[in-house]
Amino acid sequence: MQPVRVAVLAFEGVSLFHLSVPGIVFGVAPAPSGLPPYEVRYCAPTPGRVRCDQGMEIEVPGGLDAMEDADLIIVPAWNHPENVAPAVLSNALRKAHARGAQVVGLCLGAFVLGDAGLLDGRRATTHWAWTELLPLVGATHEKGRVVKDGNVITAGGVTSGIDFGLVRFRRLSTFDP
Repeated sequence: MQPVRVAVLAFEGVSLFHLSVPGIVFGVAPAPSGLPPYEVRYCAPTPGRVRCDQGMEIEVPGGLDAMEDADLIIVPAWNHPENVAPAVLSNALRKAHARGAQVVGLCLGAFVLGDAGLLDGRRATTHWAWTELLPLVGATHEKGRVVKDGNVITAGGVTSGIDFGLVRFRRLSTFDP
């Protein structure tokens, strides 16, 4: 069985919790019986050292080219919904989405998908305190912890990474990469 290639975005001020959850959820080796193996890679707009929200610095080896062949791209909670994502990141997300990659915005990561135009006309969710801003990025707010609209998925709240991972494993057939 071919591994599902997962690209997890890292950036200055990234939530250490949201950055680590995809690796914990999908990086299990060997893969549980009946599930495909996952290959988790971390990437950043500029590879190198990134300072997390908890003050720790981590080394991110890959650039956004990791998104070029990823089946699943995860954008952790963004540092603030009104901070616009860099154009290079928006372009990489649009290209990956256009070729069929599943793109996930965890918590405030939904706003990065909105900056890339991937929420235009879609249903989405985010952290409850920021849902009123979703129409500004082209989305209609939907209540729910995980909202799937085509190959765009958003998950709200602090534990959204765990929620998404559990939903993906529970209903794997509806989340084909």
